[in-house]
Amino acid sequence: MIKIPDYLKPGDTIGIVCPAGYMAKEKAQTCIDVLQQWGYNVKVGSTLGSSSDNYFSGTDAERLQDLQQMLDDDTVQAVLCGRGGYGVGRIIDQINFRKFKKHPKWLIGFSDITVLHSHIYANYKIATLHAPMAAAFNDDGFKGEYVLSLKNALEGKKAKYSCVPHVFNKKGEAVGDLIGGNLALLANITGTASQAKTKGRILFIEDVGEYLYSIDRMFYQLKRSGQLDKLAGLIIGNFTDMKDTERPFGKTVNEIIQDIVKEYDYPVCFGFPVSHGKENYALKVGGGYKLKVGANKVALEE
Repeated sequence: MIKIPDYLKPGDTIGIVCPAGYMAKEKAQTCIDVLQQWGYNVKVGSTLGSSSDNYFSGTDAERLQDLQQMLDDDTVQAVLCGRGGYGVGRIIDQINFRKFKKHPKWLIGFSDITVLHSHIYANYKIATLHAPMAAAFNDDGFKGEYVLSLKNALEGKKAKYSCVPHVFNKKGEAVGDLIGGNLALLANITGTASQAKTKGRILFIEDVGEYLYSIDRMFYQLKRSGQLDKLAGLIIGNFTDMKDTERPFGKTVNEIIQDIVKEYDYPVCFGFPVSHGKENYALKVGGGYKLKVGANKVALEE
């Protein structure tokens, strides 16, 4: 059974940390202000706007300590990662989840935070939130349906999303735990303690800034390791800012994926609004969902 953390109520506290890449505090200010407008208190960790002079928001030890403190803090009911980037994989094996297991709280983020989502699901069967992070609130993003989907999820409202059909879709219905996240990270954690079992699950995947041949290579990594074999269903999100080599790869990203998954008989949805762009619905990793891929509509609901 999946453990669902308590949903938030007015007056609860959301902690903000940066367990991977650096983020200036001013870039998270709108997020802080809006979370308070939603009725929550905000506790800012030491890694947001830290004095780091390199890519990371702090040393491995500093990032570990900040995240550990938020996970263990009884006054914090949810932990929002300010941004992703890279770095969680360097500290994941040092995180102590003992208290978190007894008193689960919502852990929120995407991109590099995929490592945390997968690790927590694989080892502790606790649901987490793959959802917009601090920067998504900027430029009036907090008024849009994607940031508001985070608000709804934290309040316990059941998700019911839909998108237009794609020509590459494979029709059908699937029911199962929803898992997944960033393709690069899913490939990277293959064979580690953070890899989740995919059999009977609905897998969702997105990515950003990769070369087309890298997408092909990483999908073959998932395929060869058996992670695509016995899915209940597959959701392909958006792949933003893709790059090509001087000599073209010869296929679009969706053509690459379609070719790799064509042998499977489970439903496949392309173009679902989960991504590094603005289109990024809040999804409960580990939550139970139903996926319907029809001729006229695609629906994903808890």
